[in-house]
Amino acid sequence: MKKKKVTNRTMIQESTQKWAPVFLWPMLVAFVIGFVWPFLQGLFLSFTQFKTTSKWTFIGIDNYIKAFQDESFRYSFGYTALYAIVSLILINVLAFAIAYALTQKIRGANLFRTVFFMPNLIGGIVLGYIWSMIFDGVLGAYGESILTNSTWGFWGLIILMCWQQIGYMMIIYIAGLQAVPGDMLEAAQIDGASNTKTLFKVIIPNVMPSITICMFLSLTNGFKLFDQNLALTGGLPFIINPDGTSVHTTEMLALNIYNTFYGQNVNSRGVAQAKAVLFFILVATIGLIQLGYTRKKEVQQ
Repeated sequence: MKKKKVTNRTMIQESTQKWAPVFLWPMLVAFVIGFVWPFLQGLFLSFTQFKTTSKWTFIGIDNYIKAFQDESFRYSFGYTALYAIVSLILINVLAFAIAYALTQKIRGANLFRTVFFMPNLIGGIVLGYIWSMIFDGVLGAYGESILTNSTWGFWGLIILMCWQQIGYMMIIYIAGLQAVPGDMLEAAQIDGASNTKTLFKVIIPNVMPSITICMFLSLTNGFKLFDQNLALTGGLPFIINPDGTSVHTTEMLALNIYNTFYGQNVNSRGVAQAKAVLFFILVATIGLIQLGYTRKKEVQQ
């Protein structure tokens, strides 16, 4: 009778199979309690008129119809989309440029990495109030205010988010740049390729996994922006429509949903919940499309 040969790999696999449920089940339970159940409950409430989660009246798709008819929601959608595109381009271009410069063996590179990354450690609300005071001081000298000029409000949000997120994206790009195969760079140098050709034909294709991650993070963060928007402009300034409704010209989607839910009309909470569901579908769809597109550009090393 042959004895079964036991290897270290077999023992590791058996141990993994034995102890995996101990670690997986608590995470699964936490995921269901913290995400799946609230999401399903919110999805149901979007089809109701409610004041509390226990007092509701089913009204079908009326909340979604009202959400699409809300001019402030449509304006916030366009405003958020414009902001997300502009911030996506600026954050990633600047982060990649800084990462590329800091991988060229310059003196004090580690210090610069720390300095650029530090703004990411500051909370969004605190960061918003800090930049609010900065803009008030700078623009106040010219008789302007970020709260009365929607153009300044837009670019104020762009500057704030670039300052906060560039350092984080820079770290991801540095990791990608350091993973570029050295033999490919040497081959390009031997073939006489210029620095520009090496960058676009060798480096960038090999850094595409990092570009995919950074684009996904900056794009979704741009659409989900809330606390910085609340602290910096609060959606101001606003314009009054002929029908008496108002549109906040620097109000992004997340802040619009918040203001709808916690507004003076408690009957609009169902509309806010419908907006939140549409918001989730929008961000998830755009994120998946972007991931699918950029992953096709990645090269196998």
